[in-house]
Amino acid sequence: MGGTGDTTPLAELLAERQHLIDVARWMLGAGPTAEEAVTEAYRRWHGLTDDEQTGISDPRVWLTKSTGTICLARLSAPARQLPGPGEVDAGVGIKPGQALSEEVSDALLNALDTLSPSERAAFVLNDVFAMPSRTVADIVGRTPHECAEPAESARRSLRAHRARPTPSHQHDGIVRAVRHACALNDARHLVSLLSRHAIAFFDGGGKIRALTRPVHGDQHVARALLTFLAPGPRTVLHLQAANGRTAIVVRHHGRVAAVISFDITDQRVTHVWAVLNPDKLRGWNRPHPTTDGRGTVRHV
Repeated sequence: MGGTGDTTPLAELLAERQHLIDVARWMLGAGPTAEEAVTEAYRRWHGLTDDEQTGISDPRVWLTKSTGTICLARLSAPARQLPGPGEVDAGVGIKPGQALSEEVSDALLNALDTLSPSERAAFVLNDVFAMPSRTVADIVGRTPHECAEPAESARRSLRAHRARPTPSHQHDGIVRAVRHACALNDARHLVSLLSRHAIAFFDGGGKIRALTRPVHGDQHVARALLTFLAPGPRTVLHLQAANGRTAIVVRHHGRVAAVISFDITDQRVTHVWAVLNPDKLRGWNRPHPTTDGRGTVRHV
């Protein structure tokens, strides 16, 4: 035990713990319950034998899976008790929700509370933390294919959780304005189209180097979109329907590289959902059958 081969830098250990706390708070909300879930995950880690620990190639992934599993179990408990208004988290000395206030709006946190445990777990782990589908499936207890449904259901629920749905023609006009502002790199105009508490999610599915954490606030979201959609050779921004609403479809060398959908309330963009995961874009890039004018079907 006198060597240093198994020693981990303090900064890495602190970052690991903060990551686990973030996962737990997104799933359970702020308060002692989230801290307790992380403590339980570490307790399970220390309960492993030396050989078992050595056999784990990535302890952070193992701890994240353990934390997610513990949180899901607590979400599924029949009488889950959440901190009430004004209660203080004895572990970190803050009011519930304060730790997440810099990440998400109260509206989104309230919307998360309307989801079922499996929906919330799938959405948080997949969309917020961009965890691999196999890892999410292991936590939720389903196959990756089966796990896709609660995640998509969660997205639909969150999109529906709006004060006043925006009429289609207004939605189309605002998305068109967003595309125009991005094409012209007009930061001021783009910010004016966003809610002050706008939040953007970038879903790369772990298969492209996209942002793995949500971006919040009109200034930050505008900067992220302008950077993400910076002009490049043979990159084109189209307007096209996605899930029944106008979205920005980004094509690179003729193939769809991203689909960006928007939630809009009171004529301001509140949520941006950018899908970059190649697996989720296969349908967009699948050849479509057509005819050659003589009735013969061919694929393009």
